[in-house]
Amino acid sequence: MSKRSDALPSAPTVQVIERMFNLLEVLASREEPVSLKEISEKTGLHPSTAHRILNDLTIGRFVDRPEAGSYRLGMRLLELGNLVKARLNVRDAALAPMRELHKQIQQPVNLSVRQGDEIVYVERAYSERSGMQVVRAIGGRAPLHLTSVGKLFLAADEPQRVRAYATRTGLVGNTRNSLTQLAALERELQQCRQMGVARDNEELELGVRCMAAGIYDDQSRLVAGLSISAPADRIDENWLPKLKATAAEISASLGYPHALRLRGA
Repeated sequence: MSKRSDALPSAPTVQVIERMFNLLEVLASREEPVSLKEISEKTGLHPSTAHRILNDLTIGRFVDRPEAGSYRLGMRLLELGNLVKARLNVRDAALAPMRELHKQIQQPVNLSVRQGDEIVYVERAYSERSGMQVVRAIGGRAPLHLTSVGKLFLAADEPQRVRAYATRTGLVGNTRNSLTQLAALERELQQCRQMGVARDNEELELGVRCMAAGIYDDQSRLVAGLSISAPADRIDENWLPKLKATAAEISASLGYPHALRLRGA
């Protein structure tokens, strides 16, 4: 009998945690402090129960009490959130979704970030079965205007910054398809903004075409790009929804608040 009674407290403990989460959810739904009465009504908890749990959360700084009878989320949650954010790494967040996308399309999937006037390839999911030699190794670099991911970053820049980039680099081309004139590049970037994706039509390497979608962080900043590379005659427009969905999944894991929009961008 004693063993049975020892096990009983586990159920109330779980219930308290559930109630605590419900209280935090109510506070998170409002920017201004919320009264105890409203919290009680929205959670279905008796005011005395809500008050008791909120008092414990206030002691732990998870909840603030700006004035008697009202509550808001506390600074401790911000501190913990910043710790999580600091530990998030776009490569770590992207690796599993990239591998899954590669399984679906059987073509190389690349993760790239911007560094100055170039993109840097930081991860890749590929196999020999793709039938395409990998033309840029991890750590490799390429000019922004010659790559699909690079165009995403240029499209996110102000027009004057794009013009400054063109002046600095001279828009040097690699192939006959490279965009080496500012007017042509600006038209391409406008299409990128409208479609939410970017393309490389054999502009970096002859025989290779790419499509890319952006990855965003919790501050809605473009932090990386996800691209699919394929032989020019094998690129498939049906990959585009899968690419967008994967980029949205990675963005969501980084805290991007509008990740669902990326799927239909």
